Amino acid sequence: MTDLREKLKIPAENLEAIQKFLLDENNPFTNDLLQLVEKYGGVTEINKKSLEARKLETIYEKLSEVNPSYIDDLEWLIKQRDKEAFISESEYRRKILGNSVDRMTFDDSFAVTLELSACQYFPFLIKGAEKIIEQRDLLPGRIIRVRNMSEQEKDGDLLAMTAAVDIIGATIVETLDTKGTSAGPDGMPVNVHLGGPATITGYFGGVGQPNEFALKWVDEFLYYYTNYGVNEVLNINPGTVILGYLLYKLGIDNKFKISVFMGNDNPYSVLWTLMTAKLFAREDGTSPLIGFNLSNAVNNWTIEMSSKIRNNFGFEEVVRLEHHIIETWKSIVRQPYDRTEELVEIAPKVKNISAKHEGGPVAIDQTREHPSDILDYFKTKDQITEEGLWDHLLQNYFDRQTAVNDTAKALTEKGLSFIAAKNLHHR
Repeated sequence: MTDLREKLKIPAENLEAIQKFLLDENNPFTNDLLQLVEKYGGVTEINKKSLEARKLETIYEKLSEVNPSYIDDLEWLIKQRDKEAFISESEYRRKILGNSVDRMTFDDSFAVTLELSACQYFPFLIKGAEKIIEQRDLLPGRIIRVRNMSEQEKDGDLLAMTAAVDIIGATIVETLDTKGTSAGPDGMPVNVHLGGPATITGYFGGVGQPNEFALKWVDEFLYYYTNYGVNEVLNINPGTVILGYLLYKLGIDNKFKISVFMGNDNPYSVLWTLMTAKLFAREDGTSPLIGFNLSNAVNNWTIEMSSKIRNNFGFEEVVRLEHHIIETWKSIVRQPYDRTEELVEIAPKVKNISAKHEGGPVAIDQTREHPSDILDYFKTKDQITEEGLWDHLLQNYFDRQTAVNDTAKALTEKGLSFIAAKNLHHR
C-alpha cells in the first residue's frame, strides 16, 4: 500500500508547468485577466475605490439621488441597533430554555451561521426587522441575494442592502447578471441549452458562463466592486472560480461563495475545488473562497469528509461549509425537504458551517396561497408587481425568517451555538 500511495506524488515539473503557463507573457489566458484589472486602475486603486464606495456616507450620497426614503429606513435601523431594541443572544437563549440556561455551556467555536436566502428587496429586510423586534427573534448572520444587479442599482436596493448588512453585522452575497440565463444581443439565452429559468433545475450542465462570459463576469464584478463596494458574489462555474482565485492572488480583496448549482455532491468534488484554492492561496493562507455551498443531495458523511479536506489544507477558518436546511417549496427539490435533524447532529462535529434557509418551514410553506418558488428569483420587479405577487413574496420572506428562528431554536435546545446578525444580537 505504501509503495502504491507514493505513485500519487505530484512531480515538481508538473507544478513548474503550471507556473510557466501562468507567467508566460504571451499567454492570453493571463493577459486578458490582467487587462481587465488595468481597465479599473490596477490592484491598489481597485481596492481603494471599493473601500470608499462601501462607506456609509458614500452610500447616503448616492441614495439621496436614487431613493432618499431608504436613508430614513437605514437611520431607523441604526437607531434600533443603538438602543438595543433587538433581543440579545443571552436573552434569546433564556427565552427558549428558561432558567435551565444557567446550567448549560455553549461552545461558540462550533457556532452555526444562520443564513437566509434570498432577501431580494430592501423593504423586505426593514419590514422583517420590525417583525423580529416585535417577536423577539433573530435576524440572520448571512444573507444571500439573487436579484438582477442592474435593476437594483437603479432603484437603490443595492446601495441600501449593502449599508444595511454592515449596520446589523451580517455578511452578504450578491449574484451577478453575467451568467448563462442572461440574454445575448439577439435576445436569445447565452447558454444555448437553456430555454429560460424553467429549464435550469433539470439541466445537468448547470447555469454556466459560456464562452467569453467568464471574463465578462470578472468585468461586471470589478464594476460593482469599485462603484458599490460589493465584495462577495455567487460563483457558479469552474472558470469563474479559478478567475476568482487569480484575482485574489493578484491582490484584489474579492470574495465569493460557490453555489449549490455547481453540484459539488461528494468529497472528491470538494477535494478538486479546495485543491485549486490551496494552489492559489495567498502567502497568509487565505483564499477568496469563503462560502462553499454543497449540493442538496449531500449527507452528513460528505460534510464531515469535506471538513477533513478543508482542515488539512488549513482552511477551517477561511472556507465556510454552507448547507441548505430548508429549500423553496417549488421548482428545486422533492418535498418535504428539511435537514434540521441532520444539522443538529453534525453541528457539534464540524466547525464553520452555515444553515441556509431558502424557503419557509415545510408545514407552513405548503399551505400558502403562493408557496416559495425558486423561479421567482428570475422575475423582474415589474413582473412581480404586474402579477400581484409583492405581498406574497413578502410573506415568503417572513416565512424564511421563521425557518431561521426554528433552526436557532433547535440548536439552542441542544446546547449548540449560532451566529445571528452580530451587531444586533451578540452583545
